[in-house]
Amino acid sequence: MEVCNKPSQKPMTLLNGIHDFFANDEALANIPVIGPKKEGAILEGSKDFSKQFMERHGIPTAASKSFTNENLAEGLAYLQNHATPIVLKADGLAAGKGVLILDNVAEAQEELKLMLGGKFGNAGSTVVIEEFLTGIELSVFVLSDGKNYVILPEAKDYKRIGQGDTGLNTGGMGSVSPVPFANDTFMAEVKRDIIQPTIDGLLKDNIDYTGFIFFGLIKVGDKPYVIEYNCRMGDPETESVIPRIESDLVELFVACAHKKLGSYQLSISPKNAATVMIVAGGYPGDYEKGKAISGIENLRNSLAFHAGTALEGGIVKTNGGRVIAITSLQDDQFTALQCATGDAGRIYFDGKYFREDIGFDLM
Repeated sequence: MEVCNKPSQKPMTLLNGIHDFFANDEALANIPVIGPKKEGAILEGSKDFSKQFMERHGIPTAASKSFTNENLAEGLAYLQNHATPIVLKADGLAAGKGVLILDNVAEAQEELKLMLGGKFGNAGSTVVIEEFLTGIELSVFVLSDGKNYVILPEAKDYKRIGQGDTGLNTGGMGSVSPVPFANDTFMAEVKRDIIQPTIDGLLKDNIDYTGFIFFGLIKVGDKPYVIEYNCRMGDPETESVIPRIESDLVELFVACAHKKLGSYQLSISPKNAATVMIVAGGYPGDYEKGKAISGIENLRNSLAFHAGTALEGGIVKTNGGRVIAITSLQDDQFTALQCATGDAGRIYFDGKYFREDIGFDLM
């Protein structure tokens, strides 16, 4: 076994070129990497690039226009006649805080000044002003070898901290898969109007893209629109998606790395998955770490995915806001949620919290 020691203190991600790092190193080039190179990861890393990409290739998305500090006055004038609500998006990644939805023009104009003035650092050097779309959101996942692709199970996640999808946004409080309204007709439209044009567009733009594409979609009426692209799978969506894949994951990844997805047959379980995220008290605000966790061994019908945990002296303790995801795979959505919430209740640490209504809006 060989060990690769990363020489830099800078985190190695797809966006700053971890795939390129492997590909350009003689000793590492033979190791397959599932994930795009830096030129492909910009699909997630730049909202402005992704909007231009979608417009260039005829992919349905909200109408938008981008502005920088150099044409701030034009941006302020553009907002003056913009319908509300107004969506402002920092071009780069801003720790999940770079998307603002504002209900009046004056507030949007003030926020545009702040964003272009450095509120989000370099991530806000360009700001996308976007039309607000009303509908229901879902996530669709594709694994591409650069030309061919397989569509993975879709999912719907729940961001708000409170029951009934209320309160502050979080990294995700739970997810379900499949999504009932994503029927064959809808998914055929997603494939025809969104997935295929995206894969074709990458080829036309000479971007060799190997890896996952996360399509953040919104269903407006009966039509799907793209809200965003990610170059990775989501959390907590992954916890509901992966258990539904019956195919061998290693074989799937090898086929992707060797560009053989064209002949790959993906097997997906018809069962329903529900994921409930157990979080620390106070999250997404201030919270304490180091709380001893018990009961993980008592799960009856679920899988436990550790997130914000650490092993200290043989004891599992909390080490983050989102602590453990509990996923249950069952014959129907209600039973899956019932089992996941039941098993979440068997885990204990001081201050723990989880939502008990994940997926209720789809029943």
